Amino acid sequence: MVLLTGCSSTGTAVPGRSAATTASPAAAVPSWADGLPAVDAAALPAQARETLALIDRGGPFPYAADGGVFGNFERELPRHGRGYYHEYTVRTPGEGDRGARRIVTGQGGEIYYTDDHYDSFKAVLR
Repeated sequence: MVLLTGCSSTGTAVPGRSAATTASPAAAVPSWADGLPAVDAAALPAQARETLALIDRGGPFPYAADGGVFGNFERELPRHGRGYYHEYTVRTPGEGDRGARRIVTGQGGEIYYTDDHYDSFKAVLR
């Protein structure tokens, strides 16, 4: 029987990071990540990076719902007042509708990614 603990994909344990973190060890996880796994923006799927670029430019967005208020009803993200979070569709190849992938932004500059329609999130590091 072999038991491995404290392993990461880089072979170096990063203090304060969960094993699910896919961000580079040099990137600091901000306090707003609130214990969520983190991912470097460069490691997101190409479609998510395209959505981030659209957000940075202020659009235009491909879906009418993009930029709408995200209610955080699942309470997976830190609690804030209504209107604090906004959501954007991340296209999913082969899907005929908006699919399950989203980028959610917060008024404090936070960026989150979900690929399972809000069941879980990753803090996006830039």
